[in-house]
Amino acid sequence: MMPKVLLLGRPNVGKSTLFNRLIRSKRAITHDRPGVTRDRMEGVVGSRSERPFTLVDTGGVTLDGHHAVAEGPEGIRGFEAAILRQAETALAEADVVCLVVDARDGLTPFDEHLAAHLRRFGKPVLLVVNKVDGAEREDELTAEFHGLGFPLLAVSAEHGHNIRALEDEMRDRLPSEPDEPENEGGMEALEAGFRPEQGMGKSENSSALADKARRPRPAGPLKLCLLGRPNAGKSSLVNAFLGEERMIVSDVAGTTRDSVDIPVRRKGRDYIFVDTAGVRRRSRITDTVERFSVNSSLKSTTKAHVTLLALDAAEPLTAQDKRLVELLDERKTPFMVVLTKIDLVPAGRRAALKRRFAEELSFCSHVPMLTASARTGEGLQALLNMADRIRSECSVRVGTGQLNRAMEEALARHQAPVVRRVRPKFFYLTQAESEPPTFVFFVNDADRVAESYVRYLEKSLRRIFGIEHAPMRVHLRSSHGKKGDVKKGGRARNDENAESVSD
Repeated sequence: MMPKVLLLGRPNVGKSTLFNRLIRSKRAITHDRPGVTRDRMEGVVGSRSERPFTLVDTGGVTLDGHHAVAEGPEGIRGFEAAILRQAETALAEADVVCLVVDARDGLTPFDEHLAAHLRRFGKPVLLVVNKVDGAEREDELTAEFHGLGFPLLAVSAEHGHNIRALEDEMRDRLPSEPDEPENEGGMEALEAGFRPEQGMGKSENSSALADKARRPRPAGPLKLCLLGRPNAGKSSLVNAFLGEERMIVSDVAGTTRDSVDIPVRRKGRDYIFVDTAGVRRRSRITDTVERFSVNSSLKSTTKAHVTLLALDAAEPLTAQDKRLVELLDERKTPFMVVLTKIDLVPAGRRAALKRRFAEELSFCSHVPMLTASARTGEGLQALLNMADRIRSECSVRVGTGQLNRAMEEALARHQAPVVRRVRPKFFYLTQAESEPPTFVFFVNDADRVAESYVRYLEKSLRRIFGIEHAPMRVHLRSSHGKKGDVKKGGRARNDENAESVSD
């Protein structure tokens, strides 16, 4: 397990900016408004040539009467106690603590209070004086901070001053490295390629073809992103999986702001849960912090293996819910629909509730719909099992010979309809890529293939190769037309990327 370095301080001293600078990624939302960061975030600092460590960002620790929070915008107050609990938990787990202070504000009584609190823990502490934009005024701006008695380093998170030196100082204070460090199991690329075909006779049926479709076992933890409207129960689900109050939960909509990665080990499997901010309609977003949060949430779905779209079972399906389903489907994002707070629905009404939701989302019939309750723990393991299944389906690789026998079976079951007095002729089928599985049919004229028949071909491939819930792309390529003519989903288009699809 990698050692942990904690960033601690009062609001708006630049912890999140420093966090982003050190992990070399803009993961934490930064804003001039105090109290933007609430949940603790983790990122890795280091490279192959340097010892890596986990950097932990926390919300600004304050008192309820602190003017920066008490006089702030509505919605900030009320989280001070929860943020403090998060910071205390992180402090207990940390190997090194960086107390971050603001050079422009000077030494405040609350900085002194935090310093006294840290002394009682007996852990290595580095005083980081932030917002010192150059070496010219270092002595002047840091003079009064020496009275705290901690080793001190002046930095500027915004401009990069002394950041490299700060990283070295953090690493020097880490505990000794073990002789045999554990493998942290990073996100490795899935194995590609084809399995050599063995015993593939023409008499093989659909079941045999499905059995021979290659599904490489993915390496690394399964990354799951939770997406949904505000107050859909996303953070509560994460806490239920962890068995602890890791994420701040409140009835106030918009409590979660950053997209937070949380590693979990459950029944011998490693997972990474990504809790995200609630996504509202753009027309209702007037706050810049919320806009950043929503953009971060949608971006997180592209980096996860499977997205769990949380819908409140106790509320009717909204237009925003449908829009999120449409968006994920259009992007070919692997996802499932999770009806949360199912414990609030009487047992006798749950079947009818699922049918109603399924009817309203019938335009995306391959997406599984499950129920769960964070309060009772109902359905949690089923969510993980389904996520494993979807990830496995996304990694399917099928040999060309198997694909063409599947194409012949589909064509034999139902011929392509005649369009403009000509029946389109299919030549062969190949798989262009996986994640999601992408298949390309080569035909004499893609424009003559009806969109309804393209849907039939997709359903046939799903049935034959057991791809029930993963997203799938089906392209048609005109073998004798223009080089760039590709038909996708039943609509012809000239696309500069068409060549890469078929290669």
